[in-house]
Amino acid sequence: MELEHALDFEDYFPSMISRLGAEGFIGELCHGFSMLMDAHKGLITFESLKMNCSLLGLEVRDDELLCMLMEGDLDGDGALSQMEFCILMFRLSPCLMDGDAPKLSSQSVDSMIM
Repeated sequence: MELEHALDFEDYFPSMISRLGAEGFIGELCHGFSMLMDAHKGLITFESLKMNCSLLGLEVRDDELLCMLMEGDLDGDGALSQMEFCILMFRLSPCLMDGDAPKLSSQSVDSMIM
């Protein structure tokens, strides 16, 4: 599949970690999850993601939304839990995955997400 247009991507996560600290950064990820989740299910569902994209003025096709969910859905339930969302955000950050960013201790990550 060829991209129709090139996108510039700047990874802001490393600078956020430097500025906010580990707990502040994880808190922001959790806040982002809360904004996208279905309040009744406590998960990011296809419907909640579609609704929030629309509210943000983003035109995203249904197949693209499904791909986003499938990318992070580790337990196969078709939705993203808070843990799955945070793992996905880390995986999608080139600097965090390459080790060029400030380190987060697993203890601080676990305490914020659990």
